[in-house]
Amino acid sequence: MNITVTGGTGFLGRRLVPRLLAEGHRVHLLVRHVRTGFGPDVQCSIWNAYTMEPAPESLVEAEAVIHLAGEPVAQRWTPSTKRRIRDSRTLGTERLVEAISHLSRRPSVLVSASAIGLYGDRGDESLTESSAPGKGFLAEVCVEWEKAADAAESLGVRVVKLRTGVALGKEGGALAQMLTPFQWGLGGPIASGGQWMSWIHAEDLVSLMLFALEHAAFSGPVSATSPNPATNAEFTRELARVLRRPALFTVPAGALRLLYGEMAEIVLGSQRVLPKAALDAGFEFKYPNLQGALQNLLG
Repeated sequence: MNITVTGGTGFLGRRLVPRLLAEGHRVHLLVRHVRTGFGPDVQCSIWNAYTMEPAPESLVEAEAVIHLAGEPVAQRWTPSTKRRIRDSRTLGTERLVEAISHLSRRPSVLVSASAIGLYGDRGDESLTESSAPGKGFLAEVCVEWEKAADAAESLGVRVVKLRTGVALGKEGGALAQMLTPFQWGLGGPIASGGQWMSWIHAEDLVSLMLFALEHAAFSGPVSATSPNPATNAEFTRELARVLRRPALFTVPAGALRLLYGEMAEIVLGSQRVLPKAALDAGFEFKYPNLQGALQNLLG
């Protein structure tokens, strides 16, 4: 299959692209810089999501599109940063769909990233794909992001929106940021530790992307999270156990807010998300439990 990928040089993209190649797919990346490190087997086209539509040659042969591009959320949210976070997702997706609309032969499926940030801070409530969006900046961005992706449905393209949780991989993402303090024995729960963390092993997340490509009945919002979310305190204990380090220090909520401002709310917020759509479709998680996931990554 010919597959066009945006965001292919990021944390998840660097796991996804080798899997696609290993399974015999042909990959065309939309990137901001041509030096990707993937070698001659991967075609590249320059794309700045803020200012331009993708080049026609990047999509003309595409049978599927996987859209992962977006400004990193894990940074202090200044007004300009919030604008980049919103525009990279909404305008970028709109321009991608607009480019697809100009094709005489369109891809059969668009797998577009989204995030469980759509649900906002929901305490102990169990959330599935049918749950209503929450409140806050990130929830608003996710709603607009998914609406931009949904526009491809009117073009005859099947749309899958992966509402991704905390993706675990020691080479990037949240886990990589946690490792140093924990390895130094300075780790611990955040605030009360009672907030829910809906996580997923990065390998399962990539497998879910491939599952979405291959199953024509799979469409709409999909919670890309393990079936066994954990509280922050549970996650902390398991990570400390796997690393064989103490976890005695509590990170105060006030310190996080002082350091990260408004962005701290996504760390302090609670989202207990269950992957109902994936399980109902027959997707099997390789790492459904936190202990097995962390042992695989760090043991």
